[in-house]
Amino acid sequence: MPGSQAPRIAVVILMMLATSPTPADIYDGKVVGISDGDTVTVLDANYQQHRIRLVGIDAPEKRQPYGAIAKRHLASLIFLKSVTVETTKTDRYKRELGKLLIDGEDQNLKQVQAGLAWHYKQYAKEQNPTDRELYARAEDEARTAHLGLWHDKIPSPPWEFRHSKGGLSLKSITSHSR
Repeated sequence: MPGSQAPRIAVVILMMLATSPTPADIYDGKVVGISDGDTVTVLDANYQQHRIRLVGIDAPEKRQPYGAIAKRHLASLIFLKSVTVETTKTDRYKRELGKLLIDGEDQNLKQVQAGLAWHYKQYAKEQNPTDRELYARAEDEARTAHLGLWHDKIPSPPWEFRHSKGGLSLKSITSHSR
């Protein structure tokens, strides 16, 4: 029966959309603030400020090794420049999760390529398949070339740093107590 196929087709379409996120909003603006290596403030054409957490990446925290370098690198790429912002959603801190483009070039990806951010694999499913592959490959290439934070033998991922007391990971506590 042709009528019974419609619900199945709708389910398949919904599943495809769920696995391939699309931008919820796209707008142009100017980067007017850099908080750290993965969070910026963009001023749109209506002079509204947007706090953007760069989607797909996680840069070292300010108090971590390479944190200041990641912030400076991101500033050199985008500060006071016009960007196109592709947002996907808002996080629990009310920041927009977004990708920043300058002349079509992905600036989030450039942080990973420079070895100054991890591909945030925990949230990779929120990226479209092409970006997921590009970011994973960029991290592997930066790691192999020992770029940026990959110069350290065992760089501490920011998600471990955030969840440790005073920035000390369990790994560092046990290795220093021996």
